[in-house]
Amino acid sequence: MVQFAQYGEVEKMSGAQTHHAGDAPAPPLQFRQHPLRGRLLAEMHARPFAPLTAPHRVIHLAFMTDEEAAGQARARLAQWCEARGLPLPAESARHHRAQCSGVALRFESHGEFTTYTWEFPGNGGGGSGADTHEPAPDRLARVMDGLQDLQDDDNGCGLLMVAVDLTLHGGSADLKSVFGEANLAIADVEGGAARVITDFRADAHGFVRILVEDRGLSPAQGGALVQRLLEIETYRTMALLGLPEAQALAPTIRRIETTLPGLLEEMRHSKGFTDNRRLLDALTGLAAELESDAAASLYRFGATRAYGDLVRLRLEAIAEKPVTGYDSWSSFLDRRLQPAIRTCLSTEERQANLSRKLSRAAQLLRARVDVELESQNSNLLQTMNARARTQLRLQQTVEGLSVAAITYYISGLLHRGLTGAREAGFAVDPTIVTAAAIPVILIALALLVRRIRHTHDDGSG
Repeated sequence: MVQFAQYGEVEKMSGAQTHHAGDAPAPPLQFRQHPLRGRLLAEMHARPFAPLTAPHRVIHLAFMTDEEAAGQARARLAQWCEARGLPLPAESARHHRAQCSGVALRFESHGEFTTYTWEFPGNGGGGSGADTHEPAPDRLARVMDGLQDLQDDDNGCGLLMVAVDLTLHGGSADLKSVFGEANLAIADVEGGAARVITDFRADAHGFVRILVEDRGLSPAQGGALVQRLLEIETYRTMALLGLPEAQALAPTIRRIETTLPGLLEEMRHSKGFTDNRRLLDALTGLAAELESDAAASLYRFGATRAYGDLVRLRLEAIAEKPVTGYDSWSSFLDRRLQPAIRTCLSTEERQANLSRKLSRAAQLLRARVDVELESQNSNLLQTMNARARTQLRLQQTVEGLSVAAITYYISGLLHRGLTGAREAGFAVDPTIVTAAAIPVILIALALLVRRIRHTHDDGSG
């Protein structure tokens, strides 16, 4: 009571009006909202289950599309809907449902593929659904022509990856006439309200057939079950995309695995810069090849892991129970799908282990090469220092000889000048004056050379 009273006081203070059931919608929250809030709330309801009752025929097609192709698919869908007066999909819609002449189309855009699910009443040909495989699924799939006719290129909606022909009917079908002698996966689901049957094989028309025997499904249960079964087949196929890539990478990984021990053994006995550099180049080449393959397969193996988890979650959601004498869907896929997924995961793990080993080996070898380089650099510096000392001694010797030669030249000039002065009548003894001047000339030249050297040293330092 206190809380309600306090709330009333707050309303009075803020001037807010109380909204009751049946009133007009309340105004938006008076708070700054995160720009992604609406998108996150809508994501929980992005792909709702559509009610479905027996008899119904469902044609499900999945095409590989990148971001650009997915945008083109939405544009084609919008043109298709506009031409028939149907509601248009939103500009960036990843899900859209349209109803035309009793046939429903559910469009979904995923990360790397786009699906078109067509729901036909009865058996799709105007019948009651007693004949579960007529008309042929490829005839029903011609409804896609309306979308493909709007294409400018020859690829249609993309490259077909999944094609499913699902029949929801009440009663039992002659399984041999539908599936032949193939091994079947059969399970009771939804607490016995339905039985699901398939062989996970493409029939003569290229479609994987799934039969759903309605034994008391509600419309909501029927729609949810059909969508989950289609998702199981779609995600199963998408998960298997990683297997060819893993098989293609296996020879390269095996070659690197067999080459690496030999290189490591050579590392133990290699000596000298040339050998170590050759081994380092070999290891670097193997590492570059491995990392290139790992980077190219990273997305595919990650997607395989995610699709495998989605298959497992959908199988848990349908709560299947095995039928005596047949494999359940889970056991069938465990024997065939899980080995393929484990092969992809094993390949990814082998790549990671090899990458770590190559990295450690390259680091060790690079350290050895660096030590060799430092040793060579040290020897080179010692040689350069010895050469510099020799050059310094030679320079000092040349400077000394130069000082002596210049002193001799200047003293000779002085002596000649003094001799001329004596001949002119001056009382000068050239020999004595020259002898006295030689030490002065020598010291002056030595100081001059030293000053010049210091000036050069200061300028170069």
